Amino acid sequence: MTDDDTLSFTHDSPPVRTVLRPGAALTAPAEEAGRLGLRRLLVLCGARGAEAVRPVAEALGPLCAGVHAEARMHVPTEVADRAVEAARAAGADACLAVGGGSSIGLGKAVALRTGLPLIAVPTTYSGSEMTPIWGLTEHGVKRTGRDPSVRPRSVVYDPRLTLSLPVPLSVTSGVNALAHAVEALYARDASPLTGLTAEEGLRVMAEALPAVAADPESLAARSRALYGAWLCGTALGAATMGLHHKLCHVLGGSFGLPHAETHTLVLPHVLAHNAPAAPEAAAAVARALRTDDAPRALWELPRGLGAPHSLAELGLKETDLAWAAAQVTGEAFENPRTVTVDGVLGILRAAYEGVAPTA
Repeated sequence: MTDDDTLSFTHDSPPVRTVLRPGAALTAPAEEAGRLGLRRLLVLCGARGAEAVRPVAEALGPLCAGVHAEARMHVPTEVADRAVEAARAAGADACLAVGGGSSIGLGKAVALRTGLPLIAVPTTYSGSEMTPIWGLTEHGVKRTGRDPSVRPRSVVYDPRLTLSLPVPLSVTSGVNALAHAVEALYARDASPLTGLTAEEGLRVMAEALPAVAADPESLAARSRALYGAWLCGTALGAATMGLHHKLCHVLGGSFGLPHAETHTLVLPHVLAHNAPAAPEAAAAVARALRTDDAPRALWELPRGLGAPHSLAELGLKETDLAWAAAQVTGEAFENPRTVTVDGVLGILRAAYEGVAPTA
């Protein structure tokens, strides 16, 4: 070893309590509220998930301050405004977000604006519940930031709540989590623990998704996918986001593209683009996926499990590509490879056409 091998890092380990077990959604939220000294929880969810959330809300008993079923994709500011008003009107001292990234994102927005603590019960594999990252969309522009106050105090994973998640959405949601791990691996502020967590998250999720697709009713497969989401989200929660997340936020906020599907289609091409500038991270992804071509493996995995094949399928127009590239390159952010308009355009065009990734 030489002086060049001397370790130097900073790692943030926030106190987030995690519960993972079948049936936990009906018991753990009340237990976690009691542990945190909370008495009135406003339940946040989307309109489509309201019926499935009802048993969770009823299990809270007198702790439930009401159900606010208005979560929407990319958290429009007007939706966040109404949720804040609902929390105040209900006299809530906390929120319980039940659902996917939209519900948890709404809970984070309320926490950001009010300081109310958040408990999360994820029903997808996005991993957002483990990060301090918030997002709000206004006038077609999605703003994101990091604030420790938005990170849930407790996270409750119940694989039974994911049994009804359709396989295509399970797959794209899982690849969304994989994107968290990939970006954490090449983040400038990643620590050794972040790297280990991300690599294990990649391995677990990549194995779980085919198992979920083969048997959607398998609690074992669903629990492994939640475990993978926990690992991937934890990794990103300890590191900064790069080009991939910035690009997906622009595509989602400006064009209304679905979040998980966008991540799925963009990820292989961003990794191929960044790999020459982050060879150790690319090698870690390849190890986790047991392949010698990580970008292609990330391209083939969801395609073989029913995911969309191109951004064009999601409704993006070819004329949107140049504008999106300009938006992405219009502000500074961390990334292992210098971000240029031509580079981003190449990524976008490949994802738009659905072709295999190339360096």
